[in-house]
Amino acid sequence: MKALWFDGKRLSLREMKIPEPRKDEALIRIHYAGICNTDLEIFKGYMNFTGIPGHEFVGTVVKGKTNWLGKRVVGEINLSCGKCAYCGKGLNRHCPNRTVLGIFKKNGAFAEYLTLPLDNLHPVPDSVSDLEAVFVEPLAAALRILEQVPLKKDQRVFLLGDGKLAQLIARAVWLKNKNLLVIGKHPEKLALLSRAGIKTILASHLKPLSPDRKADIVIEATGNPAGLETAFNLCRATGRIVLKSTFHQKPKIDLSRLVVDELNLLGSRCGDFTKALKHLAREKIDPRELISGIYELEDFAKAFKQANSNKALKVILKCQT
Repeated sequence: MKALWFDGKRLSLREMKIPEPRKDEALIRIHYAGICNTDLEIFKGYMNFTGIPGHEFVGTVVKGKTNWLGKRVVGEINLSCGKCAYCGKGLNRHCPNRTVLGIFKKNGAFAEYLTLPLDNLHPVPDSVSDLEAVFVEPLAAALRILEQVPLKKDQRVFLLGDGKLAQLIARAVWLKNKNLLVIGKHPEKLALLSRAGIKTILASHLKPLSPDRKADIVIEATGNPAGLETAFNLCRATGRIVLKSTFHQKPKIDLSRLVVDELNLLGSRCGDFTKALKHLAREKIDPRELISGIYELEDFAKAFKQANSNKALKVILKCQT
């Protein structure tokens, strides 16, 4: 099979053996795989990963238990041990023994095939297209915020960022709270949200806020270490900051502000795939307008060049049809 291999320094296209699934796994023929900011951070050294990157995908089961054969699927990225105290409490995503698809000790989706445990798979409804299904993992991550933070309609919510994940977060949050304001740096990306009825402002146009105009909740999804300091500046005393960004570079922040302003800082990672699939099936969120380009695996250099540009949103690799 063809696969993209990262050796810790550079990405290359290789010919590799098709992986053999274990008894509790499926072999999946990958249709599409999405390029995420986490993938771009991996190429800078995040998680010290070597192997096949990629964790957002949609594909078809071609080997495994009979009841899964031929089904279109998406897959959860955390492979837990199933035996530890965390797994026993249903906290499989936080299993200390886990591997993570395309991120930590598990070859990922930038290939023609991958293997995943059957327990990680979710069937894709017929009403959801492949180009919608490839967004399930990041959409689930966006919806995770709503699981962690019960939003009230009268709360003031700021979202920092206008990129791939921020676009999905904005659409998810807006379903619950129309007081959302998205603060970004790219007019063309903010315009997508404005057309959906979501309030936006360029960061350069945002004036210093009085304490009574600051947000009850600030969601940081800039993908930039400096975003956390901005979140601190925009959150009211006793407010809540939700941190979504992952990056290789370490942020510089005065943590005493957490104490002085009694802020709640909440990390937010993976979410419920079932909820994401239901949102897509019921057409509550349509992510296809976020696609900036689709490339064959052989054109990976062009794909990642576009993914690294400020103007791009979601760039997708077409692994197989």
